[in-house]
Amino acid sequence: MRILFTCLLLAAGAARAQAPTPPPAGNPVIKSKYTADPAALVQGGTVYLYTGHDEAPPPQERYVMHEWLCFSSTDMVHWTEHPSPLKVSDFAWAKDDAWASQVIARNGKFYWYAAVEHGTIPGKAIGVAVADNPAGPFKDARGAALITNDMTKGASISWDDIDPTVIIDKSGQAYLFWGNTACYYAKLKPNMTELDGPIQQVTGLPRYTEAPWVHAHAGWYYLSYATEFPEKIVYAMSRSLNGPWQYKGILNELAGNSNTNHQAIIDFKGKSYFIYHNGGMDTHGGSFRRSVCIDYLYYNPDGTLKRVQMTTEGVQPAQ
Repeated sequence: MRILFTCLLLAAGAARAQAPTPPPAGNPVIKSKYTADPAALVQGGTVYLYTGHDEAPPPQERYVMHEWLCFSSTDMVHWTEHPSPLKVSDFAWAKDDAWASQVIARNGKFYWYAAVEHGTIPGKAIGVAVADNPAGPFKDARGAALITNDMTKGASISWDDIDPTVIIDKSGQAYLFWGNTACYYAKLKPNMTELDGPIQQVTGLPRYTEAPWVHAHAGWYYLSYATEFPEKIVYAMSRSLNGPWQYKGILNELAGNSNTNHQAIIDFKGKSYFIYHNGGMDTHGGSFRRSVCIDYLYYNPDGTLKRVQMTTEGVQPAQ
């Protein structure tokens, strides 16, 4: 009997030893606070991650966002938080809502395009801030909004001028894309703080909602965006930033526990990354307390994108 009992104990111990260990919780990548609407900038061997900051305490069900956050990493896994480089209050003409944004480098400076609520012109607006360092601090580059709601006519809502994204093409021409319900675009002057020509509307984007992100790869331009509500991420491709754009379908399915999504796409140390948010940390309902996640992005031989696989593990350290 004693021998049998000993054998049972050994067998149980062996079973425990062979049981698979849970995967490390790589996503969300920032666990110290709520982060949303990611954008990312690669500078040499460092990635700078810019996010909004969801500050609504449970059980509030609304967006409370007064500042943007900045984190940096050399491997996409270990992130260092920097002091908040930009707040709504840094735009004297704005009154609230630190919504989606993007930072881009040009001429040795860093330009931050950000959506806010305008203080005197009804509706959302887009401002530009500038800094000498990607981690800031940033200051208002114009003293006035770059885009206000009265400048666009493609939608009848007051929040269509949000979610700016900027890209510089091979010739050096910078373009600004943005919009909710309607997707707008315009050229930027070399100073990056003024429009260079008329505002136009992108066509060929079925069921467009918001969150445009434009990137280039192997001779193609990609315009990804949020569709419907709750939001999925889909994308279109073109050989030119002026279009025509060819719709390609779903890139990322609904992100868990969040009605919204907002993506950033970058290449870093030989791999491509899809950065997005979900509501994975909030048990009270994540649409207003979101968290940034990172997974790999893969291209097909014809240039189309493989559907993103959202994971708990996230990505491995970039070498």
